[in-house]
Amino acid sequence: MTPVKKKTHQVILPDYWAEACAHLSKRDRIMRRLIAQYPEGCLESRGNAFVTLARSIVGQQISVKAAQSVWDRFVQLVPMDQWRLKPESVLSLSIEQMRSAGLSARKVEYIRDLAAHFADGKIRSAEWQQMDDEAIIAELVAVRGIGRWTAEMFLIFHMFRPDVFPLDDVGLIKGISQVYFSGEPVSRAEARELGEAWTPYRTVATWYIWRSLDPLPVAY
Repeated sequence: MTPVKKKTHQVILPDYWAEACAHLSKRDRIMRRLIAQYPEGCLESRGNAFVTLARSIVGQQISVKAAQSVWDRFVQLVPMDQWRLKPESVLSLSIEQMRSAGLSARKVEYIRDLAAHFADGKIRSAEWQQMDDEAIIAELVAVRGIGRWTAEMFLIFHMFRPDVFPLDDVGLIKGISQVYFSGEPVSRAEARELGEAWTPYRTVATWYIWRSLDPLPVAY
């Protein structure tokens, strides 16, 4: 992973991005067009596991734009750099304060439970690098509010695992429908079959599918 100074915080970029783009361009002509269409930017991480998971919870079942708006209001409640947001700071907020940012009662509950797991040391983050994707997912889904989709977002945006393919993601399925099937409905089985050509870089292909839907890159 390569650290890059950007704005007021350090952004971390995956080392495999150029190799992945070359592989995808060779295997898939439509993906080659997408990669050429969006030459700027790539997957980014802020290096903060708690922030990535909290943002993923905020983003559940709402648009990227709406999620960013809620997150911006939420972090304003804590007087510190949002990229260094600490679980203890979240636990110091009242439920009413968190609701005022636009979070639903359930998402407030989930984010507080996540913060408690981090604060109590129940999440074994020091061991994640040695664990495979499914093992990390199994550990994360034990936290309230974290399902497979949220765990996969974490694998993509924090762990930089290169071959994650989040078939539960509405944006991914919508993008595949628009880019590959002229807007016709696409089943999970059809999406999975299409994605076989993108292995071992399905994470990167997913990012470009998302990019085709939104003028701003997805970030957590």
